[in-house]
Amino acid sequence: MTKNNSQKQTELVPVWPINWTNLDRAFDNFRREFERSLSAFPTIQTMLPRPASMTCDIADEGDRYVIKLDVPGVKKNEIKLNASDNSLEVSAQHKEEEEEKKKNYVRKERSEISYYRTIPLPEKILSSKAQAKLVDGVLNITVPKAVPTPKPKSSPVQVQ
Repeated sequence: MTKNNSQKQTELVPVWPINWTNLDRAFDNFRREFERSLSAFPTIQTMLPRPASMTCDIADEGDRYVIKLDVPGVKKNEIKLNASDNSLEVSAQHKEEEEEKKKNYVRKERSEISYYRTIPLPEKILSSKAQAKLVDGVLNITVPKAVPTPKPKSSPVQVQ
């Protein structure tokens, strides 16, 4: 190799010019048509009632667990609560039907909401002593532990 050959730079030239705008547009069109073709099929979600999500807070208070569950729109007689040695099973179902009749107009609507959740607890509980109360769409459950957890002792530490 000579000095001239080693300093020569090679430039790459594409075989075809790439136009990213046209390529993006083609993929967008493909995605849109694909989604439109799938929308013609019925979905299972519209056919079956879907359980609503139930948010849950669990507090360990040493001698008991305090559980708060959000169950909006449900009355206390529509809630089923089962406690076992180390878990809680909560289910609720609420149905409403409304009918309105006016001149040349009829409307009838139905709604159904259901909740289901199993809450595992890390320690054995006294299931026979569980208590529950529904207040403003929040189910408050208190279950005593079989063996209370001792509260950690703390000592003041002087900062220097």
